[in-house]
Amino acid sequence: MLGRTALSLGVTAHRLGKNVTFYINELATPASGCRTQASEDHKPLMLMLPWLGSRPQAVAKYCEIYFRTGFDVLVVESEVQEFLWPRWGLDHGRRLLELLQSERFVSRPLLVHAFSIGGFTFAQLLVHLSQDVQKYQELIQRIKGQVYDSLVVGSLETMAIGLGKTVFPQWETLIKHTSLLYFSMFKRQTVDYFNTSIDAFRNSPVTAPALFFFCENDPMSDPRAMEELIDHWRKRGVNITAKNWEESTHAGHLKRHQQEYLTTLNTFFHSLSIGPLKAKM
Repeated sequence: MLGRTALSLGVTAHRLGKNVTFYINELATPASGCRTQASEDHKPLMLMLPWLGSRPQAVAKYCEIYFRTGFDVLVVESEVQEFLWPRWGLDHGRRLLELLQSERFVSRPLLVHAFSIGGFTFAQLLVHLSQDVQKYQELIQRIKGQVYDSLVVGSLETMAIGLGKTVFPQWETLIKHTSLLYFSMFKRQTVDYFNTSIDAFRNSPVTAPALFFFCENDPMSDPRAMEELIDHWRKRGVNITAKNWEESTHAGHLKRHQQEYLTTLNTFFHSLSIGPLKAKM
């Protein structure tokens, strides 16, 4: 749940399930000036997938950006066990897919903002989409824009470093080595699933314009791997915007580079076709 500050601005919170909260922005005014069920059914929805261990106050800062823009926000959090045992992650992705196709959301244009492990959660959803693209074509076309902040990309060691830094930072080195041993012992249950998710993400059926935030000094995200992914998507015809800093903080670019972050985000959203609302951040 976000703090009282966000909710006092005309935003109401609805808990839809474990780790899933829907924030309705009641102050957003439709283009017609008249709020109807039809306007609500086609109001853009931001799907926000936070980083592991994110604090409500930190997530609130991003939600507030989209509240000002006029979006409702659906926050879907991830848990470490969904990463350590990816079959559970696939189940999490399937439940998210079903939610986005439920009556409440089925007509709404979608935007995605995924941070760190949130990108893994979205990749798990993409695995299901990739298995039957024709079946999910309407959902794919509803996704109008994608924002990826501090994706965990690179080697298994990069993933293990990420676990150490986010789960038990005081035992970072131990967690890293234990994770690598675990991935080695349970390769079929972990690494093979990771590879499937990586392939689904690299060759995603979602080709909406995408914005990537990353930096050169992120131990959890190999900048060369990020550039290779971005180049691959561009060759597939995806319209890409990339913002890379020499120095920044994993999932903390907004705090370190607020003006650049907001300007880049604002320019990106103004370039999208997202129904009756236009970004005003």
